[in-house]
Amino acid sequence: MSKIWKIILSYWWQVILLFGGLCIQVFANLQLPDIMANIINNGIGPKDMDFVWSEGLRMLGIVLIGMVGMVIAGFFAARIGTGFAAKLRESLFQHILSFSIDEIDQFSTASLITRTTNDIAAIQQTLVVALRMSLQSPLMAVGAITMALSTAPSMAWIIGLVVAVLIILFIIVMILGLPKFKLIQQLNDKLNQVTRENLTGLRVVRAFNNEKYEQDKFQRANIEVTKVNVFTSRLMVTMMPVVQFAISGAALLVVWVGAGLVADSVIGIGEIVAFMQYATQVMISFMFLAMAFVLMPRALVSIKRVNEVLKTKPSIKFKNKSQKTTETSGIQFKNVFFSYKNAEHPVLKDISFTAEKGKTTAIIGSTGSGKSTIANLIPRLYDVSKGEILLDGVNIKDFTKDDLMSRIGLIPQKALLFSGTIKSNIKYGAPNISDEQMEKAASVAGAAEFINKLEKKYDSHVSQGGANLSGGQKQRLCIARAIAKNPEIFIFDDSFSALDYKTDQQVRANLKTITAHAAVIIVAQRISTIKQADQIIVLENGAIVGQGTHSDLMKKCKVYKEIAMSQLSKKELA
Repeated sequence: MSKIWKIILSYWWQVILLFGGLCIQVFANLQLPDIMANIINNGIGPKDMDFVWSEGLRMLGIVLIGMVGMVIAGFFAARIGTGFAAKLRESLFQHILSFSIDEIDQFSTASLITRTTNDIAAIQQTLVVALRMSLQSPLMAVGAITMALSTAPSMAWIIGLVVAVLIILFIIVMILGLPKFKLIQQLNDKLNQVTRENLTGLRVVRAFNNEKYEQDKFQRANIEVTKVNVFTSRLMVTMMPVVQFAISGAALLVVWVGAGLVADSVIGIGEIVAFMQYATQVMISFMFLAMAFVLMPRALVSIKRVNEVLKTKPSIKFKNKSQKTTETSGIQFKNVFFSYKNAEHPVLKDISFTAEKGKTTAIIGSTGSGKSTIANLIPRLYDVSKGEILLDGVNIKDFTKDDLMSRIGLIPQKALLFSGTIKSNIKYGAPNISDEQMEKAASVAGAAEFINKLEKKYDSHVSQGGANLSGGQKQRLCIARAIAKNPEIFIFDDSFSALDYKTDQQVRANLKTITAHAAVIIVAQRISTIKQADQIIVLENGAIVGQGTHSDLMKKCKVYKEIAMSQLSKKELA
């Protein structure tokens, strides 16, 4: 059973109450034409005003009962719809958080955002309508047809004719509309992606004076969405006048045929009025169904899209219980191979090294050599294709997610901050630390210098992505965030690139005082950043071509020597 059905079934008792309210409403509505017929035939005809008053009061009471049923149905429809959407959004978001980068790439970030917001909103809207109209309309239609047949069976063919026309219309709308609604959601993904990309890269767009190019790209995506929306809107707008025409035509036929029957004394005027009201109720029921059908194709597409995400199983699974560690050896790579999904060649080939605790291990190499991939494998953002990675002698696959992540402090290549305050960002991985510990972490990371110059200091606002901070400031806050966590493994994935040489040197000197117990892994492009490391791993085309200290590699590793000589003078190297 899909997650969507499980959520819907959790509201079973509220659905029963909603159905009860609809039954009360339908029952009341079906009594009114019959009472009206009695008033016309037995009250107005014989001029018996007492009968008219008594039946009128009975009609008023039934109307009030119907209103109560309508309120009950409306209340529970809204409650179920909003509650269902909230639970589905929560389930979908939690499921997405369990995804590895492979699953994120499979759907794309823009598509996942659309599915979490736009698609669920479409499902919610349709569910509310379906709970009201799709349940009420069949009850009303069956009841009205039954009452109409008992009132004037000789005119039943009128209802049958109009119902047949409406059914054919609905089938045509479904055939034409369903593919377009699927296309709309795909185009919304594309529009969302273009918008997100442009807003994120606004500085680059302006720097290259490419506003016109990006406007044209957005306009093309916008026009595609607009064209399909216009088609579906015209289709649905055309359907409503046809339904209204069918209702009016049915009323005209009832009057025309009924006039002859009254003239022949087959039925009375009251029966004609009652039959017309029952026929109108049948038509209105089908009009309500039409409104549900308008929303149904898009909802079906949205349900399929949401279900695709929920049915996707994360490729990386964590244990429910961690295996106990018996040593403090740090991180060990043993014959590790790694290939990205659908890639022809492995990114990493037979990687073996140990990053011991209390020591600094640096990784350097040309662009695309696999440096950042190594950094991403340790916290299991990806899983190795072959070989194993050990943390204190235990395979990282034998840790729970919480246990593994609590041991690792990752400072990613792209400095990412969250909207909030400087305090909330530094305490992001360790919310329970004191303000003193937070300030110490900021000081070690070299961030206290600029924080204390701000008016609100640690309560200063941080925009989404840290857009109101410089690259160096963002990097220092990311370093402070990892320090505040006090992990066993520090992974600096090119995390000093935005710092000037003086700040870089100062931050690395400060780090020595608090990382004596931890294994420090530094992925870097600059020789000056890693020169003092206890061990340097040199990568080329995904393989280790050199391993040792700076002085050792300058003598034995041609690749490292070329990198060093391209960055530093002979004096600096000496």
